[in-house]
Amino acid sequence: MSILDGARAGMNPDIRPQDDLFGHVNGQWLETVEIPADRSSWGPFVQLADTAEEQVRLIIQELAAGVAADPSGAGENARKIAALYTSFMDEATAAERGTDPVRPQLQAVAELGDTRELAAFLGGFERTGGSGLFGLYVNTDDRDSDRYLVNIVQGGLGLPDESYYRDEKFAEVRTKYVDYLTRILGFADYPDPAAAAQTVLAIETRLASGHWERAETRDVQKTYNLTGLDELKALAPEFDWSGYAAALGGSDLTITETVVRQPSYLAHLSTVLAEVPIEQWRDWATARVLRAASPYLGDAFVRADFEFYGNALNGTPELRARWKRGVAFVEGAMGEAVGEEYVARHFPPTSKAMMDELVANLLQAYRESISRLEWMTEETKKRAYEKLATFRPKIGYPDRFRDYSALQVGPDDLLGNAHAAAAFESDRELAKIGGPVDRDEWFMLPQTVNAYYNPGTNEICFPAGILQEPFFSPEGESAENYGGIGAVIGHEIGHGFDDQGAQYDGAGNLNDWWTAADKAAFEVKSKALITQYNGFSPRALPGQTVNGALTVGENIGDLGGLTIAHKAYLISLDGGSEDKAAADASQTLFMNWAYCWRTKRRKEQEEQYLTIDPHSPPEFRANIVRNLDEFHQAFTTAEGDGLWLDPAERVRIW
Repeated sequence: MSILDGARAGMNPDIRPQDDLFGHVNGQWLETVEIPADRSSWGPFVQLADTAEEQVRLIIQELAAGVAADPSGAGENARKIAALYTSFMDEATAAERGTDPVRPQLQAVAELGDTRELAAFLGGFERTGGSGLFGLYVNTDDRDSDRYLVNIVQGGLGLPDESYYRDEKFAEVRTKYVDYLTRILGFADYPDPAAAAQTVLAIETRLASGHWERAETRDVQKTYNLTGLDELKALAPEFDWSGYAAALGGSDLTITETVVRQPSYLAHLSTVLAEVPIEQWRDWATARVLRAASPYLGDAFVRADFEFYGNALNGTPELRARWKRGVAFVEGAMGEAVGEEYVARHFPPTSKAMMDELVANLLQAYRESISRLEWMTEETKKRAYEKLATFRPKIGYPDRFRDYSALQVGPDDLLGNAHAAAAFESDRELAKIGGPVDRDEWFMLPQTVNAYYNPGTNEICFPAGILQEPFFSPEGESAENYGGIGAVIGHEIGHGFDDQGAQYDGAGNLNDWWTAADKAAFEVKSKALITQYNGFSPRALPGQTVNGALTVGENIGDLGGLTIAHKAYLISLDGGSEDKAAADASQTLFMNWAYCWRTKRRKEQEEQYLTIDPHSPPEFRANIVRNLDEFHQAFTTAEGDGLWLDPAERVRIW
């Protein structure tokens, strides 16, 4: 059965693919589809996520029923999953307890005497799922991939991006943000909540003024700053790093060396800490505590949180059903335990075998393509082959699922369960410091509808959740699978050779393996793609344009991924020459690529993503075909067509 059979009713034959492939494949659907009331966007990605969510719901409910029928006979993971879900679904108890569950944290904030005590409080708060003045995560060292290090990134904001605090087009969002903060502070009987909300906005505006612009944060060289503990303390002397690390669950050893991604932000933060009085920091920290707890408190908090973050920021009209939020809560706490059940029921071994073949053909296509590159020298090609040879594909699910035996939860303490799950994960992450790198670890759940490339381990990962139509079907046409999951595979491999990934070697280390001439040639092509995308304005946001510098990595991934997927399709025909594939098969491949990007978003989310998302809007991801000779040949485009690009202007990197 053809995957595209499901797409045909949504196509618009009045739009020629030569003018707008995205509009041709999706035009009728875009005009008629209604985004579900509890969603901010709709399309195959979200539909697959909804299907997985329903499948996971049945798993959780069946496990809970089994625990209820025979508590002593149920497995430990099943009992914990049942307890997590039960605690979340107990809406009556959440209402009855009001703000009691969060009172200990609120009291701790009220007793803060200075900013050094604030640092220690934030360590404990972050360990249990809150967010503080900066972000912190553990990852392999970019220059020594055999060890883990703590990474520190700019943070402290309640809005999506620093531009939300300065750009006039977000003035209404700022007003709604202050209204939201006033409401939740009022629910907690905080004195003068309106004034406190204004204080929070003022502090965050000061913090935002020290943030790096989002495109700048993509520079893997500028953001690699190996920093010793003494240097860290000198960089931000007003922050008590030792007290923070201890409360987080670590020690000075945890932060003996860190990678500080935006050093100037920490220096700026230290100045703000010195200049803002502790009374105002209490306002900020109180709002932070209430924001983090809101999803686990009574209905007033839940709705206020949704009305700002769901409706005002993303345009979603309706709060998601409690069971859906309960499923997300369980997955956030014990996602791999649920995933083990999911793959047993929904991921056949035949799919894994087919994916192995697809990945092999994609890697072979990259090798052949690199061998024919006219702009790359043999010296650099040799290094590129070496990197390809060390790519590690992960398909479906991990070989070893996570051990949750240290996680303790109960059926009648929702916020306590949320804190316990976050602390379990924090402890698991911090325990990596000083230990061997686990290259078998997965950074997505098996039921996730997505994929990733991780440069530090040089791995590509395709969870079972995305290995469904329209991306992949064991019964689908080969050209459809290559235009779907094949291009996704190619995209993720392509991240190993995008403007960021190309700076890492096959061992996962930042290592300049390019000749100067080849690097210059690559940068010329990257800049051409930046310029091209800077000129694109989404059909839903006329007058606003794509940020080509922010999206260049993903655009390179799309460009290389689709190009190489088409080549891999030819390889799958036991030849690899163009005449092996009929033009209509190539058309099918490109049309399924466009179908995969069938997406409709609410205006608020469209605007937010245009500001912060490193991916281009879906229409431009689909229409990147304008750069592919193979597309122009398959659809016999001509000068004057909407997607026509003069051959000299087409960007081809891999």
